[in-house]
Amino acid sequence: MSAKESVDEKRGKLENSNVTQMESQPNIDRISNLPWVLLDTILVKLPLRDASRTSILSTKWRYKWTGLSKFVFDDKCFPSSLSGKVRWGECMRIINQIRSYHDGPVEKFKLAAYCSPNSSDLDQCILFLKERGVKDFILQDVSSIRWLKLPSFLFSCPQLSCLELFGCICKIPSDFVGLNCLKSLQLTEVSIRTDTLESLIRNCPILERLMVLSIARLAFLRIHNPNLKYLKINSQFEDICLENSMFLDSVDIHKIPVYRTTVAQQVEQGRPCNLVRVFRCLIGIKRLTLPSDFLEFLANGEVPENFRPVLNHLPILDLREVKFGSLKQVAVLVSVLRSCPNVEELIISVEKTYSSNPVLEFLVTLSLAGFTFSQLKVTRIRGIVGTVNEMEFVNLVLACSPRLETLTVVTYGLERIPEIFFRHVEWASKEVKIASLTL
Repeated sequence: MSAKESVDEKRGKLENSNVTQMESQPNIDRISNLPWVLLDTILVKLPLRDASRTSILSTKWRYKWTGLSKFVFDDKCFPSSLSGKVRWGECMRIINQIRSYHDGPVEKFKLAAYCSPNSSDLDQCILFLKERGVKDFILQDVSSIRWLKLPSFLFSCPQLSCLELFGCICKIPSDFVGLNCLKSLQLTEVSIRTDTLESLIRNCPILERLMVLSIARLAFLRIHNPNLKYLKINSQFEDICLENSMFLDSVDIHKIPVYRTTVAQQVEQGRPCNLVRVFRCLIGIKRLTLPSDFLEFLANGEVPENFRPVLNHLPILDLREVKFGSLKQVAVLVSVLRSCPNVEELIISVEKTYSSNPVLEFLVTLSLAGFTFSQLKVTRIRGIVGTVNEMEFVNLVLACSPRLETLTVVTYGLERIPEIFFRHVEWASKEVKIASLTL
């Protein structure tokens, strides 16, 4: 018998012996003896309510759940019949147990339980989380309370990498030096000064994702962060500057109108128009989403005749609620398209408007002037009703897109548009397939 065969034989006997021992001890508690890192990995996948129920298994399990690395308080934790105040009382009962027995790091804390927090209790909770090196702090769905005051020391948690806040007042410390580990920031319906927001964004050196949602009356919104890759804005603001944000990959900007402005709206002499000023900061962008309200903003100021394309690397352009009855919007839409010579996918949703002769004449002039979508492959237009202006734009796409592969046109609640309506011009691409749908 070779040495190798002898070793293999001994290993086989040992494995069989272990199996036999396990079978002979069916009641042995193997889960309790797992390393804590494995137990934590298992328990954090359960809803917090179920994880806490493991306390009844044995005295050894009584406080295991309080040592978890992640705590999520959501609507699964409490009956729907409980009021916001009662829910917060239950949250604090659990949090106090955690504070009493937890001796390790807390990676994530999420409060989304439709509760009514008490500011002083929440301050103590946040202080505990700061001491435990919290990385993800998420505050969502706080019922019946608006402008919940948060302690300024939340913005000095050194290991914070994800911060999401809802319905609260944001004030950073007077000696704020930044959040060096923060990668994702989402602010929804918060009260924050424009200069505070600018300082917060500027002083997060590795920030990659920024979402500014449903915030009212921001004056001059300045986004200054060289590491930023994803930006979504859906808020009231009067002006915007994307300064030193050259690595933005995806941008979605929705401008909610401000009816009483505090920033002068006239175009300063020598100042570039909004379209040029915004687009020159987006040179590396891969996806751009612009609703009609922001198209209106971009239309402020005249686009120079010698305006050169700047978004040379943009493959996907998504334009929403476009009004084909507005010459101002259609003109800036064309300027946007001219700025994106290599766009491959064009997505447009249409807001119903009446046709106008100036728009029709403008689109016909473009077609005669040799306007082209040289790289366009896919076009999807939703919400079309078949007005003369809309169909003229569709035919412009067909006549000026030599590489077009698919054109999808969707109507809402109307009959689909017959293909004969797309045959009024010679198609630049012989391979294009048209899908006319109705929903």
